Amino acid sequence: MRKFVLLLVLGALAIPIDSAWAQRDHAFSIARVKYAGGGDWYSDPQSLPELIRFVRDNTGLDIAPEPESVELSSEKLFSFPYVYLTGHGNMVLTEREAQALRRYLLGGGFLHVDDNYGLDRHFRRELRKVFPDRDLMELPFSHPIYRNQFEFTNGLPKIHEHDGAPPQGFAILDDDGRVVVFYSYESDLGDGWEPEAVHNDAPQLRQAALRMGTNIITYAMMR
Repeated sequence: MRKFVLLLVLGALAIPIDSAWAQRDHAFSIARVKYAGGGDWYSDPQSLPELIRFVRDNTGLDIAPEPESVELSSEKLFSFPYVYLTGHGNMVLTEREAQALRRYLLGGGFLHVDDNYGLDRHFRRELRKVFPDRDLMELPFSHPIYRNQFEFTNGLPKIHEHDGAPPQGFAILDDDGRVVVFYSYESDLGDGWEPEAVHNDAPQLRQAALRMGTNIITYAMMR
């Protein structure tokens, strides 16, 4: 039985989250993961604030307007229901960080990893430290993460072309079949969340990215 009991209202839907995640002025905050290894964990700095604004405007979820940053070794990790990890290059997790992340995820937390092109092999290597006993699996397009607020009949949208490979959504599941890690690969959602002037993405691509991001956060809160 999940231990997260505080109720939020999403339209007429009651969503359970941990009472430790409640803040004085807002129901909850989300955070960006700060990691070692030389990769740019801080890339697309305006992406999360833009996504938060869109989520607040379109769902009623009361997220604090400014995201925080958190190291995986910090106890503060356990105060966020959703954390986001991105970058273009190397990342390295210590054993302590890997164990803390595993406890966080199996205790009800949610990690969204967004491939910003160049992260893939490093992330997959480090994920083995966290879950040596679980494999990433590709989610079917029928999964609720693709349809809980906005419908994505073909799965993840392709926001930035990079090498032209198709976008894929991978996941790690807990023992009850809930997604605890969602990996958006070859999509680059964070690119599309940034203001239009930053990457000159077409309006329809930005809209698709923001809608998909909304689905991911909503799913994280609904599980």
